Amino acid sequence: MSTSLPLFRYHPDPLATGAIEPRRIDCVCCGQTRDFVYVQPVYGTSDLDEKLCPWCIADGSAAGKLGAVFVDAAPLATAGVAPEVIDEVTLRTPGYSCWQQEQWLTHCNDACEFHGDATEDDVEDASDTTIADWRQRYGKTEKQWAALTRDYEPAGDNAFYKFVCRHCSAVLLGWDCA
Repeated sequence: MSTSLPLFRYHPDPLATGAIEPRRIDCVCCGQTRDFVYVQPVYGTSDLDEKLCPWCIADGSAAGKLGAVFVDAAPLATAGVAPEVIDEVTLRTPGYSCWQQEQWLTHCNDACEFHGDATEDDVEDASDTTIADWRQRYGKTEKQWAALTRDYEPAGDNAFYKFVCRHCSAVLLGWDCA
């Protein structure tokens, strides 16, 4: 059995983001005893929570055999990314938890990489371009940005998620609140 995790193009460090944890399980998809478990939402059926290994996500067998979906496809489709990208993100990429429905961000006609909760520095030092994108995406003013980011703490009720464009390295911030 391989001990190194599979690579996920759109979620490059699922251990750091908390999507995958080191814990021994018997995967319900492949039946193998594994040393890592996926711990974020699984859509389509409720009995797969914390029962899937990362390898069955990466190779698509969890989606194909069990109907597992890990990310909402609608925002990706609305953004106009290619169907094969939508399939890779929704069916073969670890998702993430948020207060409402997650929204995988896009840039340069592709899905972005997910890097987890934005750090305080990510938000405090956000570039003018990042802030402008966020304001346009969520229909907020400069004053609202200032108010919403003033006391930001990762994993709080006011959540910012860091995404990075795979093509131009632009940093985008997803947002959600309790």
